[in-house]
Amino acid sequence: MRYSIEKSEKYTKFSLDEDKLDTLIAPQLKSEFITLYQSGTTNLILDLSKTKYVDSSGLSALLTAHRQSNDVGGCLVLVGVNDHVMKLLKISKLDTVFESLPTVEEAVDAVFLHEIERDLKAEE
Repeated sequence: MRYSIEKSEKYTKFSLDEDKLDTLIAPQLKSEFITLYQSGTTNLILDLSKTKYVDSSGLSALLTAHRQSNDVGGCLVLVGVNDHVMKLLKISKLDTVFESLPTVEEAVDAVFLHEIERDLKAEE
């Protein structure tokens, strides 16, 4: 599986450099997500701009990341989701579960907004 990871103070950007997110890649991707969250990642920006196809095992990997993000009080933002993958998310009603934005810059803004909201709730 080809991917790159960029870590910053508030988020980790995970760029999947694969055309297909399917049964061949999904188990390894789940393992990477688990490792990231165990090493302290709270907010994950998942860049899928190079991914043209996702199957049910790929959706399961994405749900794993979403669940782990929620468990640590963070957020998961999908970036660059193409029309085919978005259609699958809508059919499976997961478009209401995942936050999806067109650009990494917008995702970074969403992460910072989430952090502010979380801090405000903690103060209450």
